Amino acid sequence: MSTQPVVAAVDGSEDSLRALEWALDAARRREAPLRVVHVRQYAPWAQPEVLAAGPPDPGEDPVLDQVRGHLAKEAALPAVEYVALEGAPGALLPEAGATARLLVLGSRGRGGFASLLLGSNSLSAARDAECPVVVVPRPRGEDGGGAPSGSGRPVVVGLHADSPDEATLAFAFAEAALRGVRLRIVAAYPWPLQTWMLPGEMPPPEIDQDAVEHETRTLAEGFLTAHRERHPQVTAETDVLPGDAAGHLVEASQDAELVVVGRHRRRLLAPARMMGSVTQAVLLHAASPVVVVPPNPAEDAEPRAVTPER
Repeated sequence: MSTQPVVAAVDGSEDSLRALEWALDAARRREAPLRVVHVRQYAPWAQPEVLAAGPPDPGEDPVLDQVRGHLAKEAALPAVEYVALEGAPGALLPEAGATARLLVLGSRGRGGFASLLLGSNSLSAARDAECPVVVVPRPRGEDGGGAPSGSGRPVVVGLHADSPDEATLAFAFAEAALRGVRLRIVAAYPWPLQTWMLPGEMPPPEIDQDAVEHETRTLAEGFLTAHRERHPQVTAETDVLPGDAAGHLVEASQDAELVVVGRHRRRLLAPARMMGSVTQAVLLHAASPVVVVPPNPAEDAEPRAVTPER
């Protein structure tokens, strides 16, 4: 049994209850404890600009009381811990993932505009948390809840053949093995290629699309070899597709248990944690839950400026 908990962030909304159901299923699969966290932005007795001194009492939290009642209907619960926090959710929720196996949130909470597809707290957690972050979307055209389907649909992962993310691939293979489903790997390559010429320049030689697709597949399969060997029970299929990677992943999410994407590694000229455009687009538009996997700690270490020798 794992001692690292699966953390579910709740705020009393239907979106967070869907996330709770997903987190409960994940905790059971991993034989891990479940930690339910509610961040109260302001003390109930204070002005909005005044924060409470000391942590609130989780026994006096109506949102956690709602969750207790919700989980009371469940059989064979894992160990459950309830945590109430006071402060800014966008800052505290990433911290809640520091010692977690997973941090699970709904795509939107109680705040914000009804038309938003992704709340600021979910975006902050996916960008800043140390652990993988799962964002559970609202079912399209529905207002009600929904539990993990368990239908055997595939886990989908995006693979950038030019710079593969080992942590993302490792998570995707392990998740497919845990669920006993196949893994679909989407490797997109840019096509048609955009060429820019100055006046008087000769056009570049024509590029064969079949050759680009073959090279992309060769690179992808090379990166996947070690993961296939570690998880021989996982049927992994590679789709090499032309065009927009985000569009292909969003389309694949329509029939997926989970879509796995990576978070950008920090670089010297971009030291802050950030998510790429593909990951953001998938978070905004995917029909299935999305997990954002942080890079390995060694790859995400704070970049340092090189001091020239005297």
